[in-house]
Amino acid sequence: MQTIRGFRDILPETIGLWQKVEKEATQLFEAFGFSEIRIPILEKTELFARSIGEATDIVEKEMYTFEDRKGDKLTLRPEATASIVRSYVQHKMYASDPVRKFFMTGPMFRRERPQKGRYRQFYQIDAEVFGIDSPYIDSQLILILHELFKRLGLTGLSAHINSLGCPDCRPAYQKALLEFLESKKETLCENCLRRMDKNPLRILDCKVIECKGALMDAPSTLDHLCPACTDHFETVKRTLEIQGVDFMVDKTLVRGLDYYTRTAWEIQTTTLGAQSAVAGGGRYDKLVAELGGPPTPAIGFAIGFDRLVEVLEQIEAPKEKPLDLFIVSLGDTAVEKAYLWSCELNRNNVRTELDFRGKSMKALMKRADKLKASYVLIAGENELAQNTVLLRNMATTEQVSLKLDHLVLDLIRIIKK
Repeated sequence: MQTIRGFRDILPETIGLWQKVEKEATQLFEAFGFSEIRIPILEKTELFARSIGEATDIVEKEMYTFEDRKGDKLTLRPEATASIVRSYVQHKMYASDPVRKFFMTGPMFRRERPQKGRYRQFYQIDAEVFGIDSPYIDSQLILILHELFKRLGLTGLSAHINSLGCPDCRPAYQKALLEFLESKKETLCENCLRRMDKNPLRILDCKVIECKGALMDAPSTLDHLCPACTDHFETVKRTLEIQGVDFMVDKTLVRGLDYYTRTAWEIQTTTLGAQSAVAGGGRYDKLVAELGGPPTPAIGFAIGFDRLVEVLEQIEAPKEKPLDLFIVSLGDTAVEKAYLWSCELNRNNVRTELDFRGKSMKALMKRADKLKASYVLIAGENELAQNTVLLRNMATTEQVSLKLDHLVLDLIRIIKK
């Protein structure tokens, strides 16, 4: 039996970096006032069709959708924002306090073409803020990402930012864009031609090389912003400059989902040599109302967890947690005592292992070396007859004799000093 194509196991040998990222992210989010939320993996298909957009590749081609026994259409979540908005509205969180900050970590599912760093079950770290329309929160989310990646050791960080405008100024831009696209029809792919009537802005996100070349001179959203959107974007840029966050205005940057408005961004790193995006986000001020809630400004980002770990593996190799103590037990009486000592030490957060297979002293010492144990406790029939055991420091090879009375307390004191 093998894993499904595009799915994979994350093995104990590599989980250390995943845990490190989760720990750093949780500490940083909580310091900035975020609370953790956990959302279902399955949602009604309608949620994603309404929020992401029915004309998107995600909804049209990539979602894992099926009918349950009652005929309801369900979908494995392809992203987290729609589900968190659904939760915010369903539980009327806005009634007690419309300003809420959430973060979550977990798997998403898209039936994309698997390739290095991209999987059909992939993981994201997601953060969302509701109830704040100030541009300062836009800057703060970009700052949080920049700070997290710095703490993780990434270098060459740069934020690519753009403004997508709002419903007031976007129609004028779409008109200018459509006029431009009409002159490029012969070079655009079928997907782009189909999108011209439904959502021409998404054409700018096409990954087909010929289309990207044809769109090099496309009009910019920045040339069509209303005064309010212009002021908003200028404040974001000014604040990032004051805080020392390296950024560049990228007029080609658009988001692939329908719900984004105003500020959009990606965080890129040159750690792997070429630029690589490891996170992206933006503002979506209309989505809460579209999903049945009151008009509520909102903004958020997602970190590609798989891609981030891949980048971090170039900086540092995954580290195994060292074993504190390995118990060499020789004889039936020694094995039982070793088992009881081991459990008591484990309960006191001392990482302890022993071997129940009746191996020889030589074989057990080899296993202790393989597990990189800091100490080895040797308990044989002769030692137990004298009410003692031997403790060997594997780094110095020094050995001390310990009495069985208060043995666990003595081991905790020595190993944790």
